[in-house]
Order: sequence, then C-alpha cells, then structure tokens
Amino acid sequence: MYPQNIELRMPLQSGKLPHPLLRKMIRYRGAKDPSVILGPMIGEDAAVIDLGDRCLILKTDPITYAIDEIGWYAVHINANDVATMGARPKWFLATLLLPPKLGEKGVENIFKQIDKACRELGIAVTGGHTEITPWLDRPIVVGNVHGICSRSELVLTSGARSGDALVLTKGAGIEGTATLAREKKKELLSKFSRAFVKRAENYLYFPGISVVPEALLGAEMGATAMHDPTEGGVAVGLYEIAAASDKGILVDKEDIIVRGETKKICEHFGIDPLGLLGSGALLLSIPQRKVDGYLDGLIESGIVASVIGKVTRKSDGLKILDCGKKRTLRYSQRDEILKVI
Repeated sequence: MYPQNIELRMPLQSGKLPHPLLRKMIRYRGAKDPSVILGPMIGEDAAVIDLGDRCLILKTDPITYAIDEIGWYAVHINANDVATMGARPKWFLATLLLPPKLGEKGVENIFKQIDKACRELGIAVTGGHTEITPWLDRPIVVGNVHGICSRSELVLTSGARSGDALVLTKGAGIEGTATLAREKKKELLSKFSRAFVKRAENYLYFPGISVVPEALLGAEMGATAMHDPTEGGVAVGLYEIAAASDKGILVDKEDIIVRGETKKICEHFGIDPLGLLGSGALLLSIPQRKVDGYLDGLIESGIVASVIGKVTRKSDGLKILDCGKKRTLRYSQRDEILKVI
C-alpha cells in the first residue's frame, strides 16, 4: 500500500526527499547508542533520548521562507515538533547562514526575532553559529530546540490506534497562506484587497503557527499520536501518521477546516490547500472516549478544531470522503507552494 522500493532515476525536485529515497538514507545512523529511544524515522517529529526517568527531545529544522520574520519563525517551527512529542520546549540553538547584503541591521533583526519568540515560549537561547555565506541571496536559519518530558508524557507519531478519532486544529495551509501572502504580495494585491492580504500575512500570528498549547494539552488529555504537518501539508501529515503507526485513515473533506483566505489564495494559484505548508495545524489521534474533553479544553483556550475522521486498519488504506464518495487520499512530499515560489 505504501511505496517501499521505487527506483529514482530523475533529478531531485525541491522540497522534502521522496520517502522511498529517505528510507534508504536513514539507515546510515552512525554509532549504536542504546540510550536513543527514537532515532531517524519517517513521520516522527523529533528524536528521543533516554535519561532514565525522563526523556530528552531533540529537533532541528531549517527556515528558508518568510524571511522578514525568519528568526521568530525558526523558534516556533522547531518548538512545535518538540511539543508534539509531549515535551515543553526549553532550549534553542541556531545556525544562521547570512548573505553579505543583509547588513548589520538585518542581522540584529534576526537576533531580536529569536529573542522575542523564545521569550513568548519560555525558551532559553543556548548558543549556535553564524556566518556570512557569499552565494546566498537570502538568510537561512537552521533551528534546534530541546525539551524534556517524563516517560509517561511521551507521545509518538507511531502511537495511533485503530478506532481513535483524528482531530485537526486551526486549519489546513496556515503557514503556506502566510508565506504566499508575504512572498507574492504584489500579485495578490492586484486581485484582492489590502485588508485581505494583510489578514493572510498575519496568519503567522492569528490563527498562528504555534501548536505548543494544543500539543501539550493533547499529551495531558491522552493523545495516542500527534504530528505537526509541515511540507506537503495536512495530506502528507495524515500519510505520515498512518505510515508511522502502520494503520489506515479515513477522513471527511468537509470536516477539514480551510479558512477563507487560504481557500481564495489557493484557488487563485490553482493549488490544493490540503497539500500546502501546514505549520499552525496539529494532527492528533485520541481515543473516542477522550475526544470531547480535549475539544472542550481547546475551546477554553480559544483554539478552533474539528474531528476530521478516524484511524482504521492498515488494510483499509488512506481514504478521504469527498462529497460523500470515498477515494484514495492523494499526497505528495513536494509541497504545493513550490508550484508558485
């Protein structure tokens, strides 16, 4: 059902490594260490190290878009993946690769953005590396967030169980909507009002790209799996939960939240919101008996969410109800945003 041994002969496209190729690459794991509970694995958001009664969660992710807020962005994107494992983000490292044209003021802006985001989340900046890289035309920030949780608090993407409810918070394509509004602002202003484009730009802040609150609540309420959909959007996020857990999924397209600005921008560019950069949404599986309590907690926190389907047996495959008709859920590791940018 899931592609395992596809021979890749074509040049690689921009975006995530195709999963068949990535499966080949992650077997190169360096020295064996029994304290590594969870190492490289498709679908898992972070690594887990055994510290005895506690677990150290390690995450790294680069930011190459949204350069006007790249430092702030890097903290939140990495913190999300630590929180989806059930841990509170605590420490941040970053590698900053900077183009010569950026200038001293531009460098200071990135440092200020990192400081602001870390203060918002209660994260300490613990160091990193900076360099001026001659051939770059835009900055790149590679973030690294660490957190700690107890063994009982640990949540893995691979933990979804047949019959669990699938919940999506905030909506599809939040990160992609903000990025397109910022990167393609001039074009969008020729089609939409300034107020519309401003709302889309502000998706970074409302509904926001952080999923730390809902992820920590999910761990507390008994989530069996959590995942932060990034490249490839909600569609790839659902696939990765299914693949990591060795399960199937069934979702209803009508129940997947797609906000107004996202829908209209995707229609303008001819792209699928379910395949658009998805940070800001949390995908979560949770036992049916606990889902109402979790949703009530989200409401109290002012977070919109919906039950979009359920986890099924692997033999059922990845399915989506579209206008009442069941079809195979399509997904691609190559994000929809790359068709535009």
